[in-house]
Amino acid sequence: MTIKVYIPNIGNDKLEVTDIMVKIEDTVLTDQPLAILEGDKTSIEVPSPSSGIVKSIMINIGDKVNTGSLIMLIENTEITKKTTIPIKNNQNNTPINQNNTTIIHHHDQTIIHDNKNHIHATPLIRHMARIFGINLKHIHGTGRKGRILREDIQNYIKNNIQNINKKTINQHTQSKTFNNIAPWPRINFDEFGPTEKIKLKHIQKTSGANLHRNWIMLPHVTQFDEVDITELEKFRKEKNEEAEKEKLNFKITPIIFIMKAVALTLKKLPRFNSSLSENNHTLILKKYINIGIAVNTHYGLIVPVIKDVNKKNIITLTKELSNILQKTSNNNQLVASDMQGGCFTISSLGKTGGTAFTPIVNVPEVAILGVSRASIKPIWNGKKFSPRLMLPLSLSYDHRVINGVDGAQFMNIINKLLSDIRNLIM
Repeated sequence: MTIKVYIPNIGNDKLEVTDIMVKIEDTVLTDQPLAILEGDKTSIEVPSPSSGIVKSIMINIGDKVNTGSLIMLIENTEITKKTTIPIKNNQNNTPINQNNTTIIHHHDQTIIHDNKNHIHATPLIRHMARIFGINLKHIHGTGRKGRILREDIQNYIKNNIQNINKKTINQHTQSKTFNNIAPWPRINFDEFGPTEKIKLKHIQKTSGANLHRNWIMLPHVTQFDEVDITELEKFRKEKNEEAEKEKLNFKITPIIFIMKAVALTLKKLPRFNSSLSENNHTLILKKYINIGIAVNTHYGLIVPVIKDVNKKNIITLTKELSNILQKTSNNNQLVASDMQGGCFTISSLGKTGGTAFTPIVNVPEVAILGVSRASIKPIWNGKKFSPRLMLPLSLSYDHRVINGVDGAQFMNIINKLLSDIRNLIM
């Protein structure tokens, strides 16, 4: 029976085929990796749905695929994985390889397939090898069952660059890439006292590279303002008290109201809900409003996206955000589609503190709103000073798309919506 292999659910975006791990006529086992797909923040193995023999491969390395794409045909066979065959069952007295073998029963024939050539490595390790141009066949895995570990790649690189003049290469790279910028200082910090080295996690390295690119390539401008949220905060606490009395399973946070205010503002100022084309010649205006929320986790900064914020009420958004945050806290159970399709990002440091900061635009978006900690301040109302709860906001934007006047208008609309709850819920 022929089994069709399709791409599983990977969200709406297309991913690139970066590795095809089998060939036509190869024998595969159930759940054996067939291909690897990668996006900006995702690396996925496509497993075999059945044991059998690969009869056709419809993809090539570099192809873009999406959910449901047909990639391979496998002729189903009965496969039993063994590591040792008892001699008493070997009726034909055939020489037996008692190392890592797979016994395949196919059309009354017994084929012994050697698995020694199969490379055991996670998508992250394969991605790391591609970055450094390393053939994993040349690396001896020290993990369980010969699995290649990060340390194996690091040791391989270290052993192969001992005879290279690092200084010459570094100087050449710096002069070519950074022109007249001084090279990064090389300091042995151990000379001054005890140190500790902590390896960055994969997400930290990826987000760091993206932030570096965004900061260098975008002409950032940041505008600051304060919003009076005294009445909004009173309303929020009242609704939470009502929900607690009625034993409703939700708690509204200030970020929900900010999301709604941003959604309404994006509708009034569509340039903030846009992206530049890759050649920077066209401005793409989006007719949907999806808002990303920057979340700091122990494994790095991620930005899950809440879809269609303008079409949802406060309670629905509260539950969706709570669900997203629960996924991030449970060993990052987010899938690729949870972090795709953002139009605008909100980065909140409200609980942490600070009066203002300069958030970096999350490319390909053109603006981001930073939220700092609210505090009580004496505000003149025309007759006297009165204590008001003031919320600091920081709006960063791509100056190629948005001008200072646009930024001021954005802040004015946000101010109007958040300072009077009636404007927000109408």
